[in-house]
Amino acid sequence: MLEYNEITPRRYIIVDKEPYEVIEAHVFRKQQRKPVNATKLRNLITGNIKEISFHVSDKVEEAELETKQVKFLYTNRGEYWFVEKDDASKRFQIGTALLGDPINFMKANSLVDALIFKEKIIGIKYPIKVELKVVEAPPAVKGDTAKGGSKQIKLETGATINAPLFINEGDIIRVNTETGEYAERAS
Repeated sequence: MLEYNEITPRRYIIVDKEPYEVIEAHVFRKQQRKPVNATKLRNLITGNIKEISFHVSDKVEEAELETKQVKFLYTNRGEYWFVEKDDASKRFQIGTALLGDPINFMKANSLVDALIFKEKIIGIKYPIKVELKVVEAPPAVKGDTAKGGSKQIKLETGATINAPLFINEGDIIRVNTETGEYAERAS
């Protein structure tokens, strides 16, 4: 059981018999009242966001999630297909609602961790940064910093992000999968 102040971001908890990931948590005190932990939670099964305030007397059960390595195979018409790492005959599909935006930065045949709750896959745990090749990058124009010194580039997975002007086609860059932003040049 977790105390109200132990409910912190990146933790998994059980609320109303369903697993939630803590996205944000802020412990504060209003005037002379007892402290409150205002949280923003994401349901791992439905993907819905919920805001809950936990008080000093509240205790929450920590979700026991298992992880299993799976390989991302491909995407086809909005369907995302995976296979178990050790058994290629066990293919399965995961819906877009459970995957979130970071799936746009995954290359085919990438290994990721599947989150399992009560023997059912409820989501994917992505690496924080991935290295991707730039396939389209408009040329930088000298003195073109009116837009903040960035340009739209297209990555090998088909995703488009903003990157600094010095990034060129063929460069390998690191992308933060949580924010979907350029992190650094890899080579």
